[in-house]
Amino acid sequence: METSISTLFEQLESSDRNLQYEALLNLLAITEEKVEWAYEIWDDLKSDLTNKDNHKRARAAQFLSNLAISDPEKKILADFPAIWQVTKDPKTVTARHSLQAIWRIGLAGEEQLELVIRHLEDRYQNCGSEKNHTLVRYDIIEDFQKLYKATGKEDLKTTALSLIELEEVPKYKKKYAAVWRNK
Repeated sequence: METSISTLFEQLESSDRNLQYEALLNLLAITEEKVEWAYEIWDDLKSDLTNKDNHKRARAAQFLSNLAISDPEKKILADFPAIWQVTKDPKTVTARHSLQAIWRIGLAGEEQLELVIRHLEDRYQNCGSEKNHTLVRYDIIEDFQKLYKATGKEDLKTTALSLIELEEVPKYKKKYAAVWRNK
């Protein structure tokens, strides 16, 4: 792994919150493209999914989601349940950051895409008893929109719009539908 990348990961542990945040943004941007060093950090990230520090859990889920495109061995398929669990984290911000990033796993291939879609659909339909279910549903609709924009697959749009139709509260149905009108 390049020294500059190692330095960014080290900066995530800094006591300076601004430095941490800047390192996070840089690493997320770098991992939007394929990288050669994914497996050098993979196991540490997987371990961090259950770390007592909610920031580490969120970052690990975000990085692994981004690194799925750099995963020719398809480790992400076995590790997906642990990442998905972070989307249900007791800390709302941790759960949301993880859920907002998980769509990127779908960019790694058809098998990964089907896995993500299946989980997003099921979660949308069954999250009504969750504490922040309207935010969860909003994030899921955004995930579908991002996947659609990245892949151009019409069935993603069709699925998202059919999920929106399941919403019984007009205010939320309108809010979710706006994701597709505004992008």
